[in-house]
Formats: sequence, C-alpha cells, structure tokens
Amino acid sequence: MAGEPDINTSNTIGGGNQYGPVFQGRYFDVTVQAAASAPVALAQLPPTVTGFTGRGDELLMVTNFLDPASAAEAVVVSAVAGLAGVGKTTLAVAAGHAVRERGWYQGGVLFIDLHGYDDRHVEPGQALDAMLRALGVPGEHIPPGTEERCGLYRSVLAQISEPVLVIADNASSEAQVRLLLPGEGPHRAVVTSRHTLAGLDARLLDITVLDTEAGVALLEAALAAARPDDQRVSADRPNAARLAETCGGLPLALQITAALLKADPTLTVSELADELADELVLLQKLRYDDGSGSGSPSVAAAFELSYRQLDETAARVFRLLPVNPGPDLSTAAAAVLADLPTGELRSVLSRLAQAHLIEAAAGAARRWRMHDLLRLYALQRSDACALPDGREQAVDRLLQYYEETAHAATTHLSVPSEIPLSATFTDRDNALTWLDAERPNLIAAVVTAANTGREQISIKLSADLPVYLELRRRFDDLLVICTVCLDATRRLGKRANEAGALNDLGNTLLVVRRFEEAIVVYQDAIAIFQEIDEPRFRALALNHLGIPLREVGRLEEAVTSHQDAAAIFRETGDRHSEGDALGNLGVALGEVHRFEEAVTAHQDATAIFRETGDRHREGKAFDGLGLALEDMHQFEDAIAAHKRAIAILQETDDRHGEGSAMNNLGISFRHLGRFKEATNAHQNAATIFHETGDRYGVMVALNNIRLDLEEQHT
Repeated sequence: MAGEPDINTSNTIGGGNQYGPVFQGRYFDVTVQAAASAPVALAQLPPTVTGFTGRGDELLMVTNFLDPASAAEAVVVSAVAGLAGVGKTTLAVAAGHAVRERGWYQGGVLFIDLHGYDDRHVEPGQALDAMLRALGVPGEHIPPGTEERCGLYRSVLAQISEPVLVIADNASSEAQVRLLLPGEGPHRAVVTSRHTLAGLDARLLDITVLDTEAGVALLEAALAAARPDDQRVSADRPNAARLAETCGGLPLALQITAALLKADPTLTVSELADELADELVLLQKLRYDDGSGSGSPSVAAAFELSYRQLDETAARVFRLLPVNPGPDLSTAAAAVLADLPTGELRSVLSRLAQAHLIEAAAGAARRWRMHDLLRLYALQRSDACALPDGREQAVDRLLQYYEETAHAATTHLSVPSEIPLSATFTDRDNALTWLDAERPNLIAAVVTAANTGREQISIKLSADLPVYLELRRRFDDLLVICTVCLDATRRLGKRANEAGALNDLGNTLLVVRRFEEAIVVYQDAIAIFQEIDEPRFRALALNHLGIPLREVGRLEEAVTSHQDAAAIFRETGDRHSEGDALGNLGVALGEVHRFEEAVTAHQDATAIFRETGDRHREGKAFDGLGLALEDMHQFEDAIAAHKRAIAILQETDDRHGEGSAMNNLGISFRHLGRFKEATNAHQNAATIFHETGDRYGVMVALNNIRLDLEEQHT
C-alpha cells in the first residue's frame, strides 16, 4: 500500500469536531458528557375521562375511519373539530382506547398537544423533534431542518411493521400538523382542532356541544363514579336538564358542575341550576358566540361559580398560577409563586384540582396545568387583583427560583467543574430530571424576563442553560435563548455579556451547521473581547471560530485561528483550554496534509488532558491521535492509540465514544491486512452503536465490515 492511504472519511467516526464547541455559563468552561440513548415512548394514550357519554355516533365514525382493514388510503386522518372544551380530545382519546381494545395498533400510540391556540404554539419542527424522541431516536441524530426531521420521522415509522396511531391534539392549522401525518404504511392519525381543517386530505368530523339528554347522562355518570348511591340527578331530571342547558352542553362546563355537586353532597341539582342561571347574566363577556344568538354556550358561569367557592388563599393561588410563563408548573414552583409553604400549597392545589380548576399535567407527577379557557379566565381575575395579590413580586420570585435552581442543576453537568456542586440536587441524574421537566418553563422564563424589563435575570438564566440544552440537543431552544440574551445585553450596554452571548450563539449556529453565520458571530465576539481586554475569552472564541472555517474550506485560516487560541491559552496558563485548541488544531492540520504537525498537536493534547486529570477528553484525544497516525501510514501506532482510547472511554463510561474508537481501530487493522481483527472490531462497533441508538453509526460499521470482506478476497 504505497503512497497515502485511501481512508474513506464517511466510514470514520469521531475524527472531526471532537473538541468543540465549549458552551459558557457565567464565563467558565464546561464540557458535557454523552447523553444516554433515548427511550421509546409508544404508549402515550391518556386515560379516558370519567363520564364520557353522548358521543356514540362520533366514536363509531372515528373507529370506523381507523379500521386498518377498511380503508384503501395509505393514511386516514380524522380531523375532529370544535370549540374549546367541547370534548375533541376526549373523543380522540376514547377512539384510541376503542381501537386498542379491538386489537388494532399494536405498534403503539403517539400523542402530542400542539397548543395551537395559545402563546405556546408548537411549531412543526418542534413537534417532529418530540415525536422522533418518542420513537427512540437520540437527540444527536435528529437533524436541525424541519423537512429533514419529517423525512426521518416517516422513515422511522415506515420501519415499524405493526400499525401506529398518531393523535395530534389542538392544531390551529393544516400547516402545523401536515408534516406529522405518517407516510406510506399501515399507520393512521387523528387530528383535533377548533377549526375544520378542510385543506388536509382527511376524513372530516365536526363535533358540537352535547344535547340535553347527553348532558344529563354525563352529570349522572360523573356523580355515580364518585358515589354509586348518589341519586340527585336521577331523582330530579327536570332540573338536571335545566342544569345541562345552563352549561350550554359544553362537556368542560358539565365536568366542573359535576365536581361542584361531588364536592358538596348537600347541594341539590335545583339549587345549583338556579345559581348558575343567575351568574350567566353577570358574565356575558365570557360567553362563546357560536352564531346562535342568546343560545350561545358559555363556560364563564361555571368558572365563576367554581371560583366563588374557593377560600381566600385558594382564590389567590388560582389567580397567580397563569403568571407562570410555561405550559405547566411543578408544586415546588407554585409554592414559590404563591409564597406558601409546600405542604400548605399542596392542600390548596388539591382543592383546585377537585374543583376542576386545574388538572394534573399529562404523564407528569406533581405538575399542574390549566385548560385554555380556564387560563384565560384566571388571567382576567389576576389582572383585576394584581396589586393586592402582589403579582409583580410573585413574578420576581418565580423567575429567581428558575434561575437559581437551573444554575444549581448545571453545576452537576460540567466536566471538569470549576464551581462547587450544588447540594440542591443529589447527583447528575437528579439534576437532569429537573431540567427535563422544566425546560419549556425555563425557555419561556428567559423570554418573559427580557420582555418585562428584567434583562439581568434573563441574561443570568440564559447563561445557565446552554450546557444542558447542548447535552439534550435542543438547538431550537438554544437559538431562542441566545438571541434573546444577545438583545438584552445590548439594551443594557453590557459589552462583556454581549460577547459571551455572541460566543454561545456562534456555538449554536455551528452545531446546526449554519457555518457562515457562525463565522460572523464569532468574529464579532472576538472583536468585543479584544476591545474589553479579555484575552482568555478571546481565545475561546478563536478556538471555536476555527471549526466553521474548516467546515467551509477556509483551512489555512482555521489553522491560524486554532494556533492563535492555543498560544493565548498557553500565555494565560489555561492548560485545559490549550488542550482543546491543540486537539482542534490537529484536525485542521490533518485537513491541509501537515500530518507530522497534526500528530504532534494530538500528542500534546493527550499530555495536557492527562496532566489536568480529564480522562474523558484524554480518551477522545487518543482517538484523534490514532486518526492522525493513520494519515502518516503509521498503522501499528494508530492501533495502539485507538486501543488506549477505547480503554479510557470504557473507564469513563462513554459507550458511544467507545464505539467510534472501535470503528476507527478496525480501519487501522484493515490497512495492515489484518482483516479478521478488522471485522471483529467493526462488529463490536456495530453492536455498541445499536445499543446507543445510533442508526447512522450502525450503517457505517456495517459498511466497514463489507469493505473488510471485499478487500480480504481481492
């Protein structure tokens, strides 16, 4: 094998950007550990609602639509439309349970709330990200583009032989949901919306409010489920009918009304009907106009009556809950918001839940949310009582809680950590669990703080989150907070913070492969760090800048950028960062065929990581060294380097990194004609990639096995 080896880079794992970028939080370097493989979540069907009734015809229609044997089309979508609270989700969920009971959709059920009618609108790309993760695709393998995500989503579904049911709830438009529809295959979808989504190639079903008989049946079933001997509805059907009519036949209002009756066994149906009738006159502004004039349904009366039953403390908590910027909130956050001891707050939340004024968030313990209309009603009440409730102080407390707790969690994610571990969390897994649950709230909190004149808290919280978001591959969120933070720093005239925000924005643009934009942003950060005389942070930005320069083919500039960064780190005594810069320099030198210098750079990087005690980075550096030695045709030395990498990565529990080094080891064996060892290494790599959910890695390893066999027989 004379001359330079023909190394197929498409079959080489881990030879590129193994050293960057490094996200910053409060100006300290952090490097993240590899994320665990993603779990599969194909049992997302929520439970049926107690008292589900009056939808027999609609339920039969939806289940018939979903019969895998009856439809000629590749995809059947039942677009269930109607006003908020009319029971669209309830019907869709009931249909899901019905078809599962018939033995259909053994592949599972995917369920997503698209929040199409509120400020938490889920974009198609975000929805596809969530669906892919539910299907077991690790975050690092989810592409940044929406169309690419759609292609991967449909490809993954196509590989599931048993039918899968997709329920997309609360869509506001065809565009929001169209990409979530399965492609060719046995899978089906149900979409709910307040609009009739006529633009979809779908079976359409518009549902309206319940008639009086069905409304009475709902009340009777709900009371019987709580107390089987409760005869109030059956004993007074005329007034029960009046109560159902007063509720406008809206299932949400009927459920709240039933809760009032269950909460007070002495309250008669007649008394409650009289009270609700009186309240309707006072609350016309919350009346839903469906075009039927005075007969239009209204839920405001039921909301108002439920609210008036609350004691002073519960009423104040109810008014403060919608202040939370995200979709739901934990009991702990609610206690901070209300400034109440957690034990007392739990009791208050329990009373609100019993009155159906809040509900447990789907699939989450100790988290709470409000229905859209209830949230609107609570916000109106909150506006009226903002000053006596101390609402602005409550917002300050909540945002401060999110920032301080996020910072405490981040201390457990940095490797090595330059700040003490917070005792708020017991370990890294505990911290990640909290961050995973609170992520939507934290992103919303950054935006809310910036939009309400609380720029400092927005900047601090933005600095806490990049490490976690990069670990979880939540780059859409990263772009949001980096952009918001950058605007906030500029409004305050904080040049150092502005440069840090630019650096984090550049890191995010880099990982989503927007290289030209990343170059400009890094250059702006470098200029500011130069202006304010921050050489170490200028070096960090220079090191990061070299990566997109390399990606766009500006190789000599990339080499210079990494060299300058390494020199500054050396001058400032930052050995660990110098190792990062040298590792990236080694990759860039290899790209320009300066192989001997590349080997030296990787060797220096391994020595520095050994010196600074970063075993994980040392293992990655040895893998990079092995690739550089392959370029030099020093295959025996390359094998030794890859074996060192494998041993260290096993020690540091980086299973995916171990697979990458194992794959690269096999390539070195192949170049020496040691085909059996090459095949064995690639088989081990394929097994590891399969275990860690890296489908692309499995493909690369299997292709290398094919090349091993082909060369063995030539």
